[in-house]
Amino acid sequence: MPEALAEPPAIPPDFSLQPSYVRTVFLGPHGLKPGWGLAFYLAIFYPLQFVASRWAWSLELGADGLWSMMLEESGVLLAAVLPALLLAQVEKRPWRVYGLPARQALGKLFWVGVVWGFAAITLLLGAMYGLRVFDAGHFAIHGGRIVKFALFWAVFFLLVGLCEEFLLRGYSQFTLMRAVGFWPSAVLLSCIFGLIHLQNGGEQWMGLLAAAAIGFFFCLTLRRTGSLWFAVGFHAAWDWGETFFYSVPDSGTLFPGHLLKSSFHGPRWLTGGMVGPEGSVLCFVVIGITWAAFAKRYPEVKYPG
Repeated sequence: MPEALAEPPAIPPDFSLQPSYVRTVFLGPHGLKPGWGLAFYLAIFYPLQFVASRWAWSLELGADGLWSMMLEESGVLLAAVLPALLLAQVEKRPWRVYGLPARQALGKLFWVGVVWGFAAITLLLGAMYGLRVFDAGHFAIHGGRIVKFALFWAVFFLLVGLCEEFLLRGYSQFTLMRAVGFWPSAVLLSCIFGLIHLQNGGEQWMGLLAAAAIGFFFCLTLRRTGSLWFAVGFHAAWDWGETFFYSVPDSGTLFPGHLLKSSFHGPRWLTGGMVGPEGSVLCFVVIGITWAAFAKRYPEVKYPG
C-alpha cells in the first residue's frame, strides 16, 4: 500500500490582521459609529456650554444683562462647533458635510434666508393687525439708540441662529441621519428643538409646538439647499423682527431695547398672549404657507452636499 500522505502542519491564525476590540466597538464600515459620534459630541458640548454660561454671567457686564447674553451665546456657539471640528478630524470628513460650508458664510443663501424670515414674521403680524388683535403702537426708543439696538439684536440673533441651527441640524442631523435616515432624524431633532424652549420662562405648549414646526421647516431648507445658511438667515431675521422691529414677546420673553410699544388685544389662541406670535394658531398657517412656497421654489434635493 502507498504510504499515507502526511497532513500539512496547521497554520496558526494571524491575529494581527483581526480588528482590535476598540475598532470593533467604536468603528463601522463608514468610520465612527453614529451612536458614539453623538455621544462624544454631547459629552464635549455640555461641559463647554456650562463653563461658557457660568463665565459669561460671572462678569456682570451690565444691569440689564444684554452683554452677558451676547457673551453667553458666543460661548455656547463655540461649544457647539469645537467638538464637531474635533470629530471631523477623527471621522476624516470635510467640514461642509455638517451644513455650514465656509465658502457660503453670510453669502447669497444666507441673505435670501434673511428676506424669507423677515417676510414670514411680517406676514404673521400683518395678519394679526388685519384681524385687529395687534397694534404696533409708537416708538419706544429714538435717535441713535435705534441704530444701536438694531445692530445689537442683529448680531445677537445671528449668533442664536448659528448656534441653534448647527447644534440641532449640523453635526447632530448628519450623524443621526447615518443611523436612521434624514426625515426620522429631522422629526426627532425638531421635537428636541421645541422642548429646549421650555427653558424660556413664559413659554407654553403652543409655542413649543410652533418651535418644533419651524425647526422641521428648517430641516426642509437643509434638505433642499444642502446648507444651513438659509436657515441661519431665516432664524436670525425672524427673531430680529419679532424681538426688535415689531417688539413682541419671543418665546415668552419681551426683551429690552425694542423699537415699538406694541400690544395684543384678543384671545390668546389668536395672539399667542405672553408667549408671543409663536403661540398663535396663525403661526402654523404661516409656517404651512412658507413650507409650500419654499418647496416649490427649491424642488431639488441637495443634502448631503
